[in-house]
Amino acid sequence: MDKINIAAKLSQIHEYYKPHITGELNGQYVKLVKFKGPFTWHHHDNEDEMFLVIKGEFDMELKEKTITIKEGEYIIIPKGVEHKPVAHNEVEVLLFEPATTLNTGNVRDKFTLEELPRLDGK
Repeated sequence: MDKINIAAKLSQIHEYYKPHITGELNGQYVKLVKFKGPFTWHHHDNEDEMFLVIKGEFDMELKEKTITIKEGEYIIIPKGVEHKPVAHNEVEVLLFEPATTLNTGNVRDKFTLEELPRLDGK
């Protein structure tokens, strides 16, 4: 049991849209990631996702609308909902989602990561 300094962990991340595992509990991963630019349209058949903005802001594009998530805010995307994060400037985000969640969900493309790097010492 060690405390985690979010800013220190984020300082170790230098690539966009490459989540890093920083903890796990009850079959869920806590991930930190930096976004910049558009991601890919996708959905997750079996998992909900939570995006908490630590620094900056980004747009979560949904088929019917776009929601801006600002620093200190979060959004939960229910399973099955098509979504696409877009960050006009660098944004730092904490993700909370099941360990089984593939970052690109139902899509395989240049953003897909089969295995995520860890910053939790495991």
